[in-house]
Amino acid sequence: MTQLLLGLILFLGIHSMRVFADGLRTAAIARIGPLGYKGAYSVISVVGLLLIISGYQFARAEPVVLYTPPTGMAHAASLLTLIAFVLLVAAYIPGNIFLKKVKHPMTIGVKTWAFAHLLSNGSLADLVLFGGFLVWAVLVFRSARRRPPVENPGITEVPAAIAAQPSSILGSMLTLAIGVGVWAWFAFQGHALLIGVAPFGSAGQ
Repeated sequence: MTQLLLGLILFLGIHSMRVFADGLRTAAIARIGPLGYKGAYSVISVVGLLLIISGYQFARAEPVVLYTPPTGMAHAASLLTLIAFVLLVAAYIPGNIFLKKVKHPMTIGVKTWAFAHLLSNGSLADLVLFGGFLVWAVLVFRSARRRPPVENPGITEVPAAIAAQPSSILGSMLTLAIGVGVWAWFAFQGHALLIGVAPFGSAGQ
């Protein structure tokens, strides 16, 4: 559990700098330069993500069950994660209607993804991992609503050039196709490869 917590602190912490500690971020860029900051940002993100994945796997080996999800929640979670993947893709494709309608598809997508997993998983590790992402996404979303799109966005922000594009059928269909495709790969292969759990297999969500 310690490894999982450390990974969350590193990953969510570095992805919160622009939102909650922009002064520190600006000072760091001034000290080590934009490329140096991007390099450190990438390294910390990767290390944090690896710690999250491995820590979650270790914690699942001896789970502390807090609640048992009702029958059918796995199906609801699958539908919600499909929506989440489409929203995540929508943050980076110009001219899609999803971006125009929800304004902040990245953070809403993360919230949807985290909530979906809390519906279908009831261990302490699940509560820490997905609950942590859910709280983070709620806080980031509240902050993002007060800021316009930016030229040099972080992972939670919409690029100004993309936000300014008028919505189009092509952009919307492309967003939907990529989102569904990535979701399908992750649901049927990627999740088992990276997390060790097959959502549609015998192991469950």
